[in-house]
Amino acid sequence: MRRSLKPTLVADSLLAPVRTLFRAIARTVVPEAEALDAGGWAELEGIVEAALALRPAAVRRQLLVFIRLLGVLPVFRYGRPFTALDPGPRARFLSAMESAPLLLLRRGFWGLRTLVFMGYYARPAAAEAIGYRAHLRGWQARPRQPAR
Repeated sequence: MRRSLKPTLVADSLLAPVRTLFRAIARTVVPEAEALDAGGWAELEGIVEAALALRPAAVRRQLLVFIRLLGVLPVFRYGRPFTALDPGPRARFLSAMESAPLLLLRRGFWGLRTLVFMGYYARPAAAEAIGYRAHLRGWQARPRQPAR
C-alpha cells in the first residue's frame, strides 16, 4: 500500500521545534527557496513531514538531533550558529558536511538534503517552473510527432 506524499496539516508538526533552522538549511541547499511565501513553506514542510511519517520514530528523532547539530557545529569554525551565518559561510559549512570524514555526518547531510530537494521540487509550482511533466503512462503520454 502506497501512502500519499501530499502535504497535510499536522497538529504536532515534526519540524516545528527546528523550523527556523530547517528553513535556513533549505535556503542554502536550494537558494530558490528564498522566494517561497508562507504557503510554499507549508507545502514544502508538509511534503517532508508526510515522507517522515512513514519512518520509525527513532529515525525522526535522529533527524531532529542532526538538524540541531548542524545548527551548533558552525560555532566551532565561525563563532556563530548556522542561522547567524551569511549565505557564503553557510554553503561552505554544508559542503564540508557533504564530504565530512565522519560517515555519519555525510549520511545525515545527504539524507537531509534529499528531503529538502523532495520537499521543494515535489511542489506543483516547482514542477511547473522547471517544466516537469511526469505522467503515469511515461513516454507513451508524449504527443506523437508527425513523420518527416
